[in-house]
Amino acid sequence: MCGIVGVVSNAPVNQLIYDALLLLQHRGQDAAGIVTQQERKFFMHKAKGMVKDVFRTRNMRSLLGNCGLGQVRYPTAGNAFSEEEAQPFYVNAPFGIVLVHNGNLTNAHALKAELFSTDHRHINTESDSEVLLNVLAHEIEKTTRGLPLQPLDIFAAVRNVHKRVKGSYAVIALIAGHGVLAFRDPFGIRPLCIGKNGDGQVMVASESVTLEGTGFQFERNVLPGEAVFIDLQGNVHAQQCADAPVLNPCIFEFVYLARPDSVMDGISVYQARLNLGEALAKRVISTVPPNEIDVVIPIPESSRPSAAQLAQLLGLPYREGFVKNRYVGRTFIMPGQGVRKKSVRQKLNVIASEFKGRNVLLVDDSIVRGTTSREIVQMARDAGARKVYLASAAPPVRYPNVYGIDMPTSSELVAHDRTVDEIREIIGCDALIYQDVDGMKKAIGSLNKKLVGFDASCFDGVYVTGDITAGDIERLNENRVGGEEGQEDTSRLALPNHVD
Repeated sequence: MCGIVGVVSNAPVNQLIYDALLLLQHRGQDAAGIVTQQERKFFMHKAKGMVKDVFRTRNMRSLLGNCGLGQVRYPTAGNAFSEEEAQPFYVNAPFGIVLVHNGNLTNAHALKAELFSTDHRHINTESDSEVLLNVLAHEIEKTTRGLPLQPLDIFAAVRNVHKRVKGSYAVIALIAGHGVLAFRDPFGIRPLCIGKNGDGQVMVASESVTLEGTGFQFERNVLPGEAVFIDLQGNVHAQQCADAPVLNPCIFEFVYLARPDSVMDGISVYQARLNLGEALAKRVISTVPPNEIDVVIPIPESSRPSAAQLAQLLGLPYREGFVKNRYVGRTFIMPGQGVRKKSVRQKLNVIASEFKGRNVLLVDDSIVRGTTSREIVQMARDAGARKVYLASAAPPVRYPNVYGIDMPTSSELVAHDRTVDEIREIIGCDALIYQDVDGMKKAIGSLNKKLVGFDASCFDGVYVTGDITAGDIERLNENRVGGEEGQEDTSRLALPNHVD
């Protein structure tokens, strides 16, 4: 999961891209990078860390030019500790191309071998984004054959990229001396949108909030399989480059990943979460009579809209029972789960008066490992709650995600091969209520009737690209970031969307 942005302007873009990345910070906190272009020369700075820490005044002054790209990274493959794998990536031929990517290639291993043996290209990192850049560069080289680059050549190259690359990818690339290229995988799994402002500037970004927050007007989403090329004069060229595109956006974007004030593929993220709360309310009634619940309390942050809507429909008080420490941020994890539990208590503190002597219904956006949920339930009991019920606005997470979310292996998922009652015993709550898969899809899908479906693979095990086998999942898990001693905490409370 990453956030990406690209801008073509008639004025310097360094500050604009910096501001855009701050609006995308929730999509990645491990690394950040910006590249700009002036007179066919690229100026780049990238490093591990948050946007505000990566870029100093001296770095910003060196980012010259009127067009550029930016990315914030939350790694799901490759080496999370290598600054070389921070984006953008650069290749010098043809023309000179820099690229940022949000997603995950499921055939990166095969492509890497193919690039070496057939295309005679060298890949120097474990990043699938470098693989994608070299595939794109090779296909552009094939279509131009030494001739001047035209938009139709670029679209032909993207068409060939779609034929070779599998998985999820929203991509923005800057071609030296020509302009900015943006394209999306044929299933539209990862988001990408485009907008303009009154000064003739054009921006492409992961979320609409990036456009609105920087003074741009949202125009439309980049379609699945579509390529958009913005030349240096700000002219926008677009063409469908996939044979059979079909929109299946990742449903977890609406459940948890995206900012609530974004609109993605015609769906308000905030309204989607309200709808999930409405659907969840019906599930709660069938499990726990509302008269046995004294108060509804959200687990910060993403669950708030769902919890508020659920409380309203059930006629129950909605209260804030947990206070988030805004200044803890990420923590270095020491060996064992004990430190993970400690980090939860460092990041959340209870308002004891909201729990003491009450039957509380806690609402979370989703439950992944269950370790955080178990600790939060215990915190509620320690604060004096008589009974603790837990409701998840999402269904049980039973399967790994292979499309760019750092979802644990099957063995780490608390819901994998377990019944709801078995999960309840592990978490330690008095009742556990999950959203059902069909209810989730209906709640969100009703907001855009044109949607064919979603990628909901972590909930239903159906991988929309149709090329994922058990062996693929095992191989992708071997390359998965996380889980080693000394790595930063990737528990639910440390994930970017839970940071204000």
